[in-house]
Amino acid sequence: MGAKKDPKAGAKAPAKAPKKKEGGGGKAKKKKWSKGKSRDKLNNLVLFDQGTYDKLYKEVPTYKLITPSIVSERLKVRGSLARRALLELTEKGLIKQVVAHRSQFIYTRVTKDNEDEEAAVEGGVVEPKKKEQKKSKKEKAAEKAAEAEPEAE
Repeated sequence: MGAKKDPKAGAKAPAKAPKKKEGGGGKAKKKKWSKGKSRDKLNNLVLFDQGTYDKLYKEVPTYKLITPSIVSERLKVRGSLARRALLELTEKGLIKQVVAHRSQFIYTRVTKDNEDEEAAVEGGVVEPKKKEQKKSKKEKAAEKAAEAEPEAE
């Protein structure tokens, strides 16, 4: 006679197989919150070095719109340093202040037209330029005809 097989051993094997749930998708995982967007820390200069100071005098007066935030961003200097630099450029006449709000100053470059206006304000003798009004095509044609008549005679 051979060894007896345990009838319970065969019955237990299928019982260990995981049962599939027919309803729902199981327990949902908790949402993990992101830590938010992190910005890189700006490492701006507190004092001017010689290269940055030269760049201030060379490039900034050529910008069309000049604000402390623009200078701070482009030259990599602190905002307080940019404000002082713009005051210095204004005193030397390299840039002109347009708007003075308590929290934001706006400057622009000095152009030739601005220099003429400043000379008049300072008391220099500057003759005002006569602006010619634009003429219509009919007026121009009439002038040419008037000029042509004396020449024809």
